[in-house]
Amino acid sequence: MLPGPFLGWLAALMFLLVLQFLIKHMPDLVGKGLPLPAIIELIVYSLAYMLVLAVPMSVLIATLMVFGKLAENRSYAVIKSSGVSILQIVWPAAIVGFVISGAMVYFNTEVLPEANFRTKVLWSDIRQKKPGFVLQPGVFYDGIRKYSILVQDLDPVSNEMKDVTIFDYSEGSRKRAEIKAERGEILSLSGGEQIRLILRNGELHSLESASEDRSDRYKRVRFAEHRLTVSVDDFQFERSDLSRGRRSDRTMRAVDMIAHVDSLRSSVTRQRESMAHEVAMLGRRLIDSPRNELLSELPKPAAAGDSSPDERIATSGLNGELTQIVYYRAAQTAKLERTNIDNAGRTIRWQEQQADRYSVEIHKKYSIALACLIFLLIAAPLGLSIRKSSLAMTGAIAMGIFMFYWVSLVYGEKLSDRGKLEPWIGMWIANAIALAGAIYLITYVVMDLRATPSLRKRFLYWRKNRVKG
Repeated sequence: MLPGPFLGWLAALMFLLVLQFLIKHMPDLVGKGLPLPAIIELIVYSLAYMLVLAVPMSVLIATLMVFGKLAENRSYAVIKSSGVSILQIVWPAAIVGFVISGAMVYFNTEVLPEANFRTKVLWSDIRQKKPGFVLQPGVFYDGIRKYSILVQDLDPVSNEMKDVTIFDYSEGSRKRAEIKAERGEILSLSGGEQIRLILRNGELHSLESASEDRSDRYKRVRFAEHRLTVSVDDFQFERSDLSRGRRSDRTMRAVDMIAHVDSLRSSVTRQRESMAHEVAMLGRRLIDSPRNELLSELPKPAAAGDSSPDERIATSGLNGELTQIVYYRAAQTAKLERTNIDNAGRTIRWQEQQADRYSVEIHKKYSIALACLIFLLIAAPLGLSIRKSSLAMTGAIAMGIFMFYWVSLVYGEKLSDRGKLEPWIGMWIANAIALAGAIYLITYVVMDLRATPSLRKRFLYWRKNRVKG
C-alpha cells in the first residue's frame, strides 16, 4: 500500500528538482560547446543531493495520503471496531520506513560524498572551459588568440559567411594584417581542435618587414580563394584527474570524517598540554635565562634586601646596568612567549572549529536518514486524525512539517558551526522535536483523545455543575 504512493511522489519531486536545476544552471551549460555526455553526467551526479531532499518528503506525503484515505473511507473505523490497534496497523509501514532509513544511511555516508566530489570537480572543469567558437553577425569575435573576426551575415545551417573581415595579430599589433572577403565558409578539422576559414573574392592588406634603413612596405593581395587554419584546442573540454582533487566536509565519507575529527581532537589535546607546559615554565625561564647568560660576569651574590624573592634571585649581585639588561631580556622573553601562546591559541581555535564542522556533517548524514522513519511515525497517526487524503490538504500539511524540520536543521547547523551548540545537539534537535510530536500523535490516536472533551470544555462543565449545586 505504501511503496506505490512513495515511488510516485519520489518521481514527481525528483522531476521538479531536476527541472529547477536545469533552469538555474542552464546559462552555465549553454553556449560552451560542452559534450552531451558531460552534461548528462553532471545531472546524474546532482541527483544525489536531490534524493536527500526528495526521499523524506515523499515518505511524509505518501504516508499522510495512505492513512488519511484509510480514515476517510471509514476503513480505519471498521478495523478499529474489530479490535485491531493502531500499532498493528502502523508496524508494516514502520518496517518500510526503517528499511528506507537504513538505505539512506548508506546513501548519505557513502554515495552522496562521492557524488558531491565528482559534481564539484566536473563543475570546476565546466567553468574553466572557454565558450565554443560561435560567430554572431555584426559582432567582433575575439575568442581566438591573435585573431579578431567580424561577419555581417551568417547562415547557421550551412556555416556560410558574407562580408567577412579578419584582423590577424600573429605578427604583433603594429604589423596587423587585415583580410576582407565577400563570402566564406567555416569547416571543422581534427575533431574540433582546428577550424578552417575558406574565404572567397577578397583582399589581404599587410605590412612587410624591410631592411634596417628602409621603412616597412605596405602589401595588398587580391585572391579568389584564401584558406586560413587556426587552432581552437583551447575550446576543448578537458577533464581533471579525480585523484588530485581536495575533499571537504561535503565530499568525504563518514568514516574518513570520523578519523579526521579524531586527528583534530588529538592535535588540540596535545597543543593544550604543550601550551599549559609553556605557561608553567614561563616564570622559570624569565628568571633563569637572562641570569645564566650573564653569570660569568657577575660578582658574588649580595645579601638579600627588601626586594621581592623573584627579583632578588634574578638581580642578585648585579649593578644597575646589568639589572636593566636582565629586565629588558625578561620583557623580550615574555613578549615572545605571549606571541607563541597567542599563535597556539589561534591554531587550537581553528582546529576546534574544523572538528565541529566535520562533526556537524557526520551527525547531519545520520539525522536526515533517520528523519524518514520519524516522518512516517508522524504522518501515520496524523493522517488518521485529519481523515483527509486530498492533495491540497496533505501537501500543505507535509510542506509545513518539512519546512519546520528543515529550518530547525539549518539553524542547528549554523549554531553548531559557530560553536554555540554541540554538533550532536544542533543536528539532532530537529529529530527530537519531530519524535516528540510523533509520540504525542500516536498517543492521541491510541487513546482516542479526539472523542474526549477538551480540558477547557471539561472545566466549563465542572464549573457549570458547581454553580447549579
